[in-house]
Order: sequence, then structure tokens, then C-alpha cells
Amino acid sequence: MEHENHQLHEGHNHGQGKAEHEVHAQSHAHHEGHEGHAHHDPRVFKRQFWIAFVLTIPTMLWSSGFQMLLHFQMPAFPLSQYLPALLGLILLATGGRVFIRSGIKEIRSRKPGMMALISLALVVAFGYSAFLSIAQLLNLGFTGMDFWWEGAALVTIMLLGHWIEMSSVMKAQNAVGELAALIPTTADLLVDGIATKVPVSTLSAGDLVLVRPGAGIPGDGVVEAGKSQVNEAMLTGESNVVHKTPGSQVFGGTLNAFAPRGSIAELLDDDSLDGHDMSILGALEVRLTAVGEDSVISNIMRLVAAAQASKSKTQRLADRAAGWLFYLALGSAAVTAVFWALVGHASPSFVLERAVTVLVIACPHALGLAIPLVSAITTDLAARNGILIRDRIAFESTRKIDVFLFDKTGTLTTGERGFVSAHITRKGGLEDIDELLAVAAGLEAGSEHPLAKAIVDEATKREIDPLEVKDVMTNPGIGVNGRVGEFRVFAGGPALLTNQKIDIDVQDLVVADAANTAGYTVVYVVRDTLLLGFVAIGDVLRETSAQAVAELQSLGKRVAILSGDAHGVVNAVAKELGITEVYAEVLPHQKADVVAGLQLQGATVAMIGDGINDAPALAQADVGIAIGTGTAVAVESADIVLVSDDPISVGKAVWLAKRSYSKMVQNLWWGAGYNLLAIPLAAGVLNSLGFVLSPAIGAVLMSLSTIIVAANAQLLRRQR
Repeated sequence: MEHENHQLHEGHNHGQGKAEHEVHAQSHAHHEGHEGHAHHDPRVFKRQFWIAFVLTIPTMLWSSGFQMLLHFQMPAFPLSQYLPALLGLILLATGGRVFIRSGIKEIRSRKPGMMALISLALVVAFGYSAFLSIAQLLNLGFTGMDFWWEGAALVTIMLLGHWIEMSSVMKAQNAVGELAALIPTTADLLVDGIATKVPVSTLSAGDLVLVRPGAGIPGDGVVEAGKSQVNEAMLTGESNVVHKTPGSQVFGGTLNAFAPRGSIAELLDDDSLDGHDMSILGALEVRLTAVGEDSVISNIMRLVAAAQASKSKTQRLADRAAGWLFYLALGSAAVTAVFWALVGHASPSFVLERAVTVLVIACPHALGLAIPLVSAITTDLAARNGILIRDRIAFESTRKIDVFLFDKTGTLTTGERGFVSAHITRKGGLEDIDELLAVAAGLEAGSEHPLAKAIVDEATKREIDPLEVKDVMTNPGIGVNGRVGEFRVFAGGPALLTNQKIDIDVQDLVVADAANTAGYTVVYVVRDTLLLGFVAIGDVLRETSAQAVAELQSLGKRVAILSGDAHGVVNAVAKELGITEVYAEVLPHQKADVVAGLQLQGATVAMIGDGINDAPALAQADVGIAIGTGTAVAVESADIVLVSDDPISVGKAVWLAKRSYSKMVQNLWWGAGYNLLAIPLAAGVLNSLGFVLSPAIGAVLMSLSTIIVAANAQLLRRQR
């Protein structure tokens, strides 16, 4: 299972170009259907905004309506009265064109939405103004205040809002491009100990590369030589560097963070140094297992792009609301016109002005930004923290999960045998556990057995020098033995006690039985015929498992373990983590049944696992969360993938889902709430009280709501 996560990706070629192309193609397809213009570069909107801004100023200043509103007068010159109309038409044909084209496309497809409403507001505002200007020019007797300056302001402010929107969306999408940029363009290929610089695109699985200190790792692989610190923050979101030694797994795009100074730094630039010399200086020799399309970072790019292209339930609701609002705007404008014409006995100018105002006010651009911006930013933040969203609807459901079911092996535990505890007997005469480990490590130093490795690793971790043991011999089925001075020392399982006829006190037997019941393997250490103590070896808990469980429980969530291991083993892990709900000795096909049973009880269930045997349960759960270092089958069955094997990321996903949903709701209220309140005011319901919402004020407020929504979405980036 160690390297199977490399099978996850299918979207990034050796030069990263293919993946970036696919990412942008997916982003284009997503946004074109929603906004109809979002595939534009924000620089386009920036340029159009400034052009519109420059044209809007004289349009407003020489507009008779604006002069009357603020009680001032600009110097007149020949045909100056037609300047607002001329500049207004230019604005409509330039800055307003993108909105109108997209709106026409929506109407033709019979799916009116955001752009249909925006284009409707622009056409009505400028069309009404053109009608008034022609009527006054031909003395048709139709009076009223033209909206040239309001239309100009509307185009300018809408362009500003879209510039902000596109910048926000592009920033989120650029996270994918930034991931691609992490892969170095060249690498040092090692052949017969000689490093040769080659393009990364020429590398393939099986190549041996030299990663110098400060250099990026060109692909996924395993360290064969060297020791160093690697910065994996771009994959996991964790700032701490990870110590890498021979046998450690590394990922493309991460950074060899060893930072030498002085004369050592000068040596690192010497290309004549071979791999052996370099390994002493913090360099790593890495045997590549996956490059390009098959690398983990490429998988992240593919999943981020797919998540940005997917829509959540809330986003779909916003899309439908925009369609409803289009028809509501037309209906409200018609009712307003009929009411004031037949019931209100108002002048034609007033009736037309009210209908135009309703149509302008109905433009729900803030509603269009409400969800897509939050979705894009959430996907970006999640990816930067090692959380890959494969299904946005499932991710949105994470905030309301009732039960979190954790697989044990490889999820809450490391899946590797490691030191759990040690016990010294009263009769053994040793002063502390370190002395016991020194004897055990001396006996096991030359063995490749997992139990031996666990003992030696623990001694190394505690900086204990193994006792020098001579004439070490292996007794199959019993253990190992050797000589220390005049004594014979042994290490082995229960058969060792029987073979050597070793007595064990009741107190010591109770401790050993408890370790056996918990599923640990007990290694006894004997000197001649005297039991010195024993070491318990088992599946080691991940360092953050207890914290991950505690955080979920503090949120009021039920946390349970679902495992195929024996009850004693699973209960021991559950007790250590503070988990009271345990499902043990469950076969792979039964895991999905456990999930289904909880769902029948009315619980919303999340399953967290890493193995092939977890795939049915991951698929059955309301939200499946796969550990990224697990099997490809598990990942493909999941809705959310954790890049690292750290279970603390589950709590991060819950936190992010809650914050994301909260921002979506806030933005929906800002977007839709504004329109629902403004439309009746624009229709003139408070006219009897002397308050009439003008198109100018409506347009300004509408665009301000757009900016507020964009800014509110950006606040997600400030939260940690």
C-alpha cells in the first residue's frame, strides 16, 4: 500500500502543460454556463473598467438630470447636450457588450439567469434614455429625466464588480497553476554515481535522481540514500518540515528544505560531487516511482479543477433563483406599469420611469457571485490544507455529520509495527526500561524482522546504545540469543519461556496478559533463566489521532471505530483514544452494512478509511473520506481525499464546510435580499410618503451589494 497512492492521477503530463490545459478547459466550461463571461481574464475587465470610468465622468457631468439632481451647471459648448447620449452609446457598445451578449445567449437557451437580468437592465436604461432624447429632439411632447448617466454608472460599477469577481475566481484557479509550478523543470539524473542535469519531462519511473538541498523534488519516489528535511506544506498545509531517511516516501513538488551555509553551501554548487558525497551534505538520492501524469501533485490538480467545476446544492439554488428573478422582474415591471397607468392616474413619464427602475433594480449580480466565489475560495483553501474535494454536495454535508466512523489500521494507527510499552520485572534487577531496551536492541540489531526493527528504532529514538551481544543466533519459532560476558541473553515470544523453563510472577503475568489481550505482540527478554522484562509491540497510534477524535467530540459528534481486527485489539485502541463506540471483527462487505444500519437509525454518517476493504463503506456513507496515502480504490470511492495520513484533517474539513456554508448563506441574503426589498421600492409603494427609489440610487446600491458579496467571500481567506 506504500506507493499505491501514485495511481490516483491521470491528468498531468511530464511538462505540466496538458494538466494546466485541462484545468483551464474545465474552469471555462464551468463558468461559461453560469456567468457566461467568467472565462475572461480579469485584466480585460480591469481595462474596460478604467475606460468606462473615464467616459462616465463627462457623461455624468454634462447630463442634465445629474446637474438638476446636484444643482450645478457645466459650461456649454456646441452640441454639448448630446455628449451624454454619445458617450453612453459608446459605453453600451464597449463595456456593456459582454453582458448583453451573454444575456442573449441565456435567453435563446430559454434559461434566463444572471446575465439576462443584467443585460435587461442595461438595454432598458439606455433604450429609455435614447427614447427620451429622440422625443425631446423631435418635440414629441414626452418629458422625463433621461438615464444616460445612470446607465453609464451602471456599466462602470458592473465592470468593477466583475473585475473583483474575476480576480477572486482567478486567484482560486491559480492555485492549480501554482501546484504545477512547484515541479522543477530540470533534475539531476544519477547514472553510475554521476549527476547529469536533464529536463524533468525526460524522467520516468525507476530513474534515480539527486535532489540537492533547496531544490524541488521532480517526482514521487523513495529515498535510497541521504538524510534531510523536506517541506511538504504545499501538499499537507502543515508548516513543519518532515525528516526523510532511506526508505522514506517523498512527493513531487515538495522541497528539500536543508539549508547549509558558508563553505558547505559552496560545495553544494559543485556539480562534480557524486551522490555519495552529496548525501552527507543534506542531499537525497530518490528512486522515482511516479512522474508527470501519475504523481500525487497532478492528482491534486485534477481534483481541484473537478471540484471547481462542480456545483453545490446552495449554488444550484442560487442559479434557479436568478431564473425566477428574471420572470419576477418582467412581471413586476408589467404590474407596476398597469397599476400606475390605470389606478394611480400617473403621467406616462412617471409610469415608464417606474417600470424602467424596477427592471434596473431587479439585476441580481450579487446573487450570481454569492455562491461561485465561496465555492472557488473554499476549494482553494481546502487544497492548500491537504483536503481535496471530489464532490461539493458531499463536502457541504460534512458540516452536519452525526457519526464519524474511523477505520483503525492505517487511519487512526500507522499500520506499521512499533514500540508500545515495556515492563521490567521485580526480580530482573534492572533499574529502568532503558536497560531492558539496550539488551533487546543488542540482540535484535542485525535482524530485519518487523518486531526487531521496532525495538531497535525505539532504542535509537531514546538515544540508547545497544548492549554489545556476541555470538547471536536465531532459534526459529523461539527467538534469538547471544552472549554478554559470562551470561546468555534471549529475546522471543511465549515459546521462549517454555523452552527455557522460565518462571514468571503473577504480577508480571497479569501485565503480559493485558498486552496480549490488547492485541500486542509481547517480546520477552531473558538472562540465563531469569526474566528481565518484556516489550509490547503493536500497531502504533498516529500522533494526532487522539487530538482528531477529541476535536470531533467537542463539536458534539459521535466518533466510532469500524475495524476487522479482534475486539481486544480494537477496544484497546478505542480506550486510548476515548472512543466508546466500537465495531470490531467486521468483514469488508459488512462494513457497508454497519454504515447502512446507522443511516436507518437517522444518522448522517461519514466513513474515514484507506484500504480496499473500506471502499464499500466509503461509497455507502453520506460522506466518504479517504486517506490520501491509501489505495486507489479507496480514494476513488471517496468524496473527500486527505493528501496526508493525518486524521486531524477530518476536523479541518468539518470546520471549512461550516465556514463555507455560513458564507454562502450570508451572501445569498446580501444578493437576493437586496432585490426582494428594492423591487417594491422601485415600483413606488412608498410614493405616497414622498419616497421614490430612483434608478441611479438603485444601480449604485445594486453594485455595492455585489462588492460586499465579493469582499465577504474573501474574508474566508483570513480565517484559520
